[in-house]
Amino acid sequence: MTGAELVDRCREVDPTTIPSTVYRTLDVLEQLGVLCHSHGIDGREEFHVLPASVHGHLHCRECGGEWDLAPDDPAVLAAIEAFRARRGFDVDISHLTLIGRCVGCRAAASA
Repeated sequence: MTGAELVDRCREVDPTTIPSTVYRTLDVLEQLGVLCHSHGIDGREEFHVLPASVHGHLHCRECGGEWDLAPDDPAVLAAIEAFRARRGFDVDISHLTLIGRCVGCRAAASA
């Protein structure tokens, strides 16, 4: 859920809800480890409550599909190691979002 979506839901309960209060609360909840954020296909922050594990995301720009990237996925491990080896850079997988086209959309486009 994005912060804007949460503001809208809060305003359904209390129309006087101020967005800055919602975002400050989200920041505190993230500091406490209750939730974490990543970035969606449009760049906006998406919040995940008590994620089972730190993970990245794949987004299909055509159908809007979204899939988790597990930190132990061989493709993720290879990419992280490549950045570390070639650039000396440690990737934070919780902020890894890859945008492209899923296999279903690619197949539909080539049919």
